[in-house]
Amino acid sequence: MEERGNQHKHEQEEEEEIVCLDASFFVDDNYQLTKFTFGSQDIQLFCLHSASTDFDLTGQLVWPGAMLLNEYLSKNVNLLQGCTAIELGSGVGITGILCSRFCHKVVMTDHNEEVIKILKKNIELHSCPENITSISHGLVAEKLEWGNTDQINEILQKHPGGFDFILGADICFQQSSIPMLFDSVKQLLQAREDRKCKFILAYISRAKTMDSMILIEASKLQMQMKEVPGTRCTVKNLEGVIFVVTLE
Repeated sequence: MEERGNQHKHEQEEEEEIVCLDASFFVDDNYQLTKFTFGSQDIQLFCLHSASTDFDLTGQLVWPGAMLLNEYLSKNVNLLQGCTAIELGSGVGITGILCSRFCHKVVMTDHNEEVIKILKKNIELHSCPENITSISHGLVAEKLEWGNTDQINEILQKHPGGFDFILGADICFQQSSIPMLFDSVKQLLQAREDRKCKFILAYISRAKTMDSMILIEASKLQMQMKEVPGTRCTVKNLEGVIFVVTLE
C-alpha cells in the first residue's frame, strides 16, 4: 500500500511539472534587416534567416520561389508598369515590395496574424523616404485565408474591378491547401470582366505528387496553366519554373 501511495504521489508531482505554454512562446520575432538585389533593384526588409518552430509561420522567411519570381519580374518590369496586382501568401512581402516600384497598386495578403505584422512593418519601412532609396506606392496588406469567399469579396469591394495580376511565390507546399488556393485564384481571375487577369506562379518542385496535383487542380477548375519558356532553372538545389495561369 505504501509503495502504491508513493507511486501516486510521484505521478501527481510529474503532472504538476507539466507547463502549458502559450502559442506566442514559439513565435520568433528576431527579424533582421536584410538586403536583396534583383537586377537594378535593391530591397531591404525585415525577415528571419532560419525557419520558425511553427510550420504555420513559414512566411517569416524569404523562400527560393520568391527569389525566382523576383528575378523573373525584375527582367520583365514592362509587364508591371502601371498595373494592379494582388499577391497570395506574401510572407515578408519581398515580391509585393518589388512590384510596388512599378505597379500602380499592390495588395499583399497572408492568412497568419503574426506574418501580417511583419508584412505591415516592411510596408512601413518602404513608405518612409529617409529609410529607403526607392519609395513604394499603393502598397497595402490584407488578411486572406485561401478559399474564404467573404474575405475575397471584402478585398474586391476595396479594390473594385479586380487586378491585372495575381502573384504567388513558393506557395504550393501543402497538398491540403491546393484546392483552396486554386479556388481563390479562380475567384480573383473571374473578378475581371475582360478576363485579362493572369496568375503568375513561381513553382518550386519538392514532390512529384505536388507537380501533378497543381496541374490537375487547374484543369479541374477550367484554368489553363502554361510554363513560361526559359524560366525552368535550379534554385538552391531545387527545380523551379514560372507558370502563367488563365481562365480557359
